[in-house]
Amino acid sequence: MSVLTHRDINSFLHKLDPRAKLLVMLTFFIYALMFLQNPILLGIVFLFALVYAAMGKALDNVWRSAKVLITIFTVTVIVWLLTMRGPTKIILWFSVEGLLRGISGGFSLVIIIITSIVFVSTTKIEDLTLACIRLGLPYRGAFAVSTAIRMIPLIAGTAETILQAQKSRGLDVDSGNFMQKLKKYVPLLVPTIVSVIRGTTVFAMALESKGFGYSEKRVSYLTIKYKTRDYVFSAFLLLIIGFAFFIRFYLLKNLVL
Repeated sequence: MSVLTHRDINSFLHKLDPRAKLLVMLTFFIYALMFLQNPILLGIVFLFALVYAAMGKALDNVWRSAKVLITIFTVTVIVWLLTMRGPTKIILWFSVEGLLRGISGGFSLVIIIITSIVFVSTTKIEDLTLACIRLGLPYRGAFAVSTAIRMIPLIAGTAETILQAQKSRGLDVDSGNFMQKLKKYVPLLVPTIVSVIRGTTVFAMALESKGFGYSEKRVSYLTIKYKTRDYVFSAFLLLIIGFAFFIRFYLLKNLVL
């Protein structure tokens, strides 16, 4: 099962309106990008992101992507250590400032990825399409967004199928160092891309055969509606966003001064 697949289970987040969950994502994104210079605050936000995943019973999906998240975090720290200079040296040109910025950047990316995984795990693609339309996005744009998300697990599944087929033919992708393994994966991109292009061509033909875009007025069998819990939750999130601006532009500024 892909980490970007909706899980049809019962949880508090599954019951929320998708627009409220979009606001949750926006809240986490604001915190992740607003406090890039404070790894302690971002570490706290990271813990809240895990709590948020637990609320949606999506920790399994987050755990399955743990290797990718750790890799992204580690690479981010290394890049900042190599590129950012600072007055407080650790060894050679490596500085404490570069280390702290790398940790902050790593936390920021991981938080964004985790909240995105939770959103997709707790929101049906059809509900996401309706939410985008209700937010004012044209149907074509909403359909493109939902289709892009739907295609990600399909692409990952295609790549995995091709990898297993090549392994059955004797391809060894497990031996060697990191760069050698990476070179072995590069030839697999060509059949994966060709397969995806073929699939999207068939998908486009299917849409045209069914008259996609013929009428601007569309009706939907599914409906979404903001309920009391959605209003309360959204109001709480708006307060959290306001609190983020207060911390960033008043509290931290005065502490620095």
